Amino acid sequence: MSERLEDVLALIGGYAIFGAEMVKEGAAPLIDKVSAEVHAALKEIRTDIDAVRARDPAAKSDIEVLLLYSGVHALLAYRVSHRLYLSKHYFSARLVSQLARFFTGVEIHPGATIGKGLVIDHGAGVVIGETAEIGDNCTLYQGVTLGGTGKDLGKRHPTLGDGVLVGAGAKVLGPFTVSDGSKVAANAVVLKEIPENSTAVGIPARVVKRDGARVASPSADLDHVHIPDPVKDEITRLEQRLAEMQKQLEELKSTK
Repeated sequence: MSERLEDVLALIGGYAIFGAEMVKEGAAPLIDKVSAEVHAALKEIRTDIDAVRARDPAAKSDIEVLLLYSGVHALLAYRVSHRLYLSKHYFSARLVSQLARFFTGVEIHPGATIGKGLVIDHGAGVVIGETAEIGDNCTLYQGVTLGGTGKDLGKRHPTLGDGVLVGAGAKVLGPFTVSDGSKVAANAVVLKEIPENSTAVGIPARVVKRDGARVASPSADLDHVHIPDPVKDEITRLEQRLAEMQKQLEELKSTK
C-alpha cells in the first residue's frame, strides 16, 4: 500500500471519525495523532491481509480483502482504537470501535489485546471483550463471543494461545486460557481451560481429542465440522454394552 494512499486514508479518518473532538482539541494536533495511528495500523493490517489470503480460498487479491472483507475492516479499526485506548483517549477509542461495530457487525473492545495474523471469517456477530487476549495466527468464525461470566473483576475475558480456532457460534466465557493449537467446535460453550492441541465440543465444552504431537501450523486446519461427538460416542458404547448383556441373558436361558 502506497504512502500516498495511507495519507489519504489517515486524513479522511481524522475528519470523518473525530470531527467533534477536532472542534474541542484543535484540528491540526488531532489530525496528526490520528494520521500516526492509521499509518501504524495499516502496517499491521498487512499481516492480517496475508493471513486471510493464506486461509480463505475465496480471497482472490489483496485489494479485494482490504476493501470487501468486514473482518479486516474490524481489525483495521481495532488497531486504531487500541492505540487511542493505550494513550488514554478512551472516548475516541470507543467511538472508533462502535462505528466499526455498526459498519461490520464485529465488536472488538479497544482494550483487548490481539496478536498478528488474526482471521475473522464472515465476521457477523463476533464479540471480543475488554480483557480478552488473542495470540498470533488465530481464526474466529461468525457468532463467536470471547466474553466474561459477569461476576469477575479485573481480568474477565479469555486468553487464546497461538493458532487457536474457534468455530461458528462458539462462546468462550471467563478468565482462562485456550492453549496453543486448540480447536473449539461450532456452538460449543467453553467455561474452563483447554490444554494445548486439544479439541473441545459440547455445552458445556469438554475435551474429546488431544494430540500430543505439535502441529506445525494448527490454524491452517480449518475443519471445525468433522469433530468427535461425545454424546453419540456414549450412546454407541451403551448400545454395545446392552447387546452384550442381551447375549449373555440368552446364553443363560439356553442352559436351563
